[in-house]
Amino acid sequence: MSDYIWLSVSGFLVAIIAVLSVIVWRQRGMLAIRRYAFAAVPRPRQIVDPEGKNLFANPAFEDFFGGDLRAVPDLILDESQGDEDIGRKLATLQLNARNGVSGHVEIELPRSGPSDRDTQWRHVAAYPIPNRPGYVFWFVDDITMRRQMEQVINDQQQRFVDLLENAPIGFFSVDDKGCFLFANQTLTDWLGYSSSELESGKIKLHDIIADASLEDVPPYHPFEDAESSAGEVFLKTGDGEKRVLAAISQHIADGGAEKGFRTRSVVRNLTLEREMATALEQSEKRFRKFFNEAPVGIVLLNERGVITECNRAFLEFLETEESAKGKPLLSLVGEEERDQVRTALVSASTFERKALEVRLEGNPNRVCSMNVTHVDENSGLPSGYILNFTDTTDQRNLEAQFAQSQKMQAVGQLAGGIAHDFNNLLTAMIGFSDLLLLRHRPGDQSFADIMQIKQNANRAANLVRQLLAFSRQQTLQPRRLNVTDIIAELAHLLRRLIGENIELRITHGRDLGDVKADQGQLEQVIINLAVNARDAMDHGGVLEIITSNVIVENPYKVKGEEIPPGDYVLVKVQDTGHGIPTEIIDRIFDPFFSTKEVGAGTGLGLSTVYGIVKQSGGFVFVDSAADEGTVFSLLFPHFREGKKHLEEVATEAPQALDLTGRGTILLVEDEDAVRSFSARALENKGYKVHEANSGEAALEVLKSEGAGVDLIITDVVMPRMDGPTLIKHALEMRPDMKVIFISGYTEDSFRKSLDDNSAIEFLPKPFSLKQLATKVKEVLGA
Repeated sequence: MSDYIWLSVSGFLVAIIAVLSVIVWRQRGMLAIRRYAFAAVPRPRQIVDPEGKNLFANPAFEDFFGGDLRAVPDLILDESQGDEDIGRKLATLQLNARNGVSGHVEIELPRSGPSDRDTQWRHVAAYPIPNRPGYVFWFVDDITMRRQMEQVINDQQQRFVDLLENAPIGFFSVDDKGCFLFANQTLTDWLGYSSSELESGKIKLHDIIADASLEDVPPYHPFEDAESSAGEVFLKTGDGEKRVLAAISQHIADGGAEKGFRTRSVVRNLTLEREMATALEQSEKRFRKFFNEAPVGIVLLNERGVITECNRAFLEFLETEESAKGKPLLSLVGEEERDQVRTALVSASTFERKALEVRLEGNPNRVCSMNVTHVDENSGLPSGYILNFTDTTDQRNLEAQFAQSQKMQAVGQLAGGIAHDFNNLLTAMIGFSDLLLLRHRPGDQSFADIMQIKQNANRAANLVRQLLAFSRQQTLQPRRLNVTDIIAELAHLLRRLIGENIELRITHGRDLGDVKADQGQLEQVIINLAVNARDAMDHGGVLEIITSNVIVENPYKVKGEEIPPGDYVLVKVQDTGHGIPTEIIDRIFDPFFSTKEVGAGTGLGLSTVYGIVKQSGGFVFVDSAADEGTVFSLLFPHFREGKKHLEEVATEAPQALDLTGRGTILLVEDEDAVRSFSARALENKGYKVHEANSGEAALEVLKSEGAGVDLIITDVVMPRMDGPTLIKHALEMRPDMKVIFISGYTEDSFRKSLDDNSAIEFLPKPFSLKQLATKVKEVLGA
């Protein structure tokens, strides 16, 4: 029994062992299969224990990491060169896996080169092993290729989106109700809406179409004609403005309107093109206006020198209204300048700019400055020449007048200087003659000789006055005059001067305004003109003097001189003589210029007229034609009431019968002869005289004898300290001091340097003993 039991037990144990053997064999087989399967996986895989040590790593893992069997976090961290952010991600992944939570992360490793293709990507996953706490199954995949492909696809999508959104044309799509399904950025920018606003469904296609009748048109159709697929439309912007667009629209229905109806529409903005076209048109109009209204003549020539275009100013230079197009330029230029113009064109074609003066055929008296510019084919314009013509006639006339004025001024300064010196000499000559006449009465054998000296000195003084009149430095004593009275008083004298074979006609204007002038000088002007007219009418004729009032409202030029606005008295002196030749009419006012025979005239007549009129504030013009006579026009401004000066008082003071007097006089004169004569003359009349040859010496006398000096007689022009400066110092010492200036220059030359209220008298040189004594008696008597 026991054996049976043992056998039974033994058999049962054998069976159990056999079963267990089979089970172990199967388990070992499955484990081997799993090991083989684990090793056969082509991607890196690893199992680590809770301490992070490698338990299993498939061959792909060993190949991928070069046989390094450390844990995945350490290996990946080495690849990332210790990047802290990657280290934190791996540590988190490992901790979660150890705690039973699987996870994965994609890691971008640093670039190994300059290109984006050098960037490496790893997909790292960590899974906890069931029933094995702390054990982690690591997955590592190289996803660089996939990420690069994704990047390429993304870049292509971005390029397409950018092209679609920012193309220079607009794209949009609407559904069957006209609601926007899509609108690119370009279109939304044109319309001033955002994509979300258009695609919200609140704004429909017909809501933004302007200037169109769309009642019978489907809501998705943008044109008035329902059959049209292309045309122009006006779309309203968010600000209410309009945009002109060229549109093309297609309708697509995928499976019916209820399922997939939509449109594909393309629009092109014509607004900018229209604005550019309008701006170009306006620019062309402005250019045409500037071209035609330019104050300079503009001419376009082709290479053959034929005019292809010219503006209005050039035609005005030609004084013609006929078009100059198609005419050779040389045919419109004066013959004398044609060779120069031809040379200038040749020079300009070699890029040498040249300006020259030309005269055009239409008006040979007009002078133009011509500038030439060559235009070659590279400029985008037809090859040829651009010519600018500037009228320089007035400039040349002004230059000639300026040169004449400079010449007249230079001669005037010379004449004034000579006249000043002569006046000093003549003052001494006349004065000493008067002193001699005091001792040699009529009947004395020396009386006639002395009178001859004095008379010739007076004649020389008249010549000096003419020089001063020309140089506008004469001593004038202007006062208020009526031209009608002056001419009426001269009428008898003029008839005697011109002779019986010349008829004198005088026409007085009504209500003539008064003028301010020196009566004697004004009479001399009229007499000089009358004498010249007489000499121009050898066989008789008519001399006519006409006066009238003239009102100048706006400034205007007459022969280069500008006449300011105001009221004037016009005096015309015209004759029927042989006239003045054109070639000399510009020289008639030159001093010493005369057409008369030698010895028949001094050549100072008309220059004196010019100087007197100018010094009186007037203007003188001459018009003459051969064998038709000459007209001299004198313009004098009307006299205006204002503060009266001593020169406006009548020149003739009552003559004192008794020229003797009492008082102390300081006589200041740098010319010894003038000072000697004047001192003797005054002493003979009973005055006490202190002499000084300079301003500085006179001040010394005033400091010592100042309280006893009643009158200062001083020359105006002296070395170092002149007369006006001396008187300023004297009046500071004695404000009540009486003063007489003596000078060969005009009174205005020193009046402006003194106070207007200065009661100062003036005695022009040359003066006689009687004139000096009379002036002193008058001043001290006052």
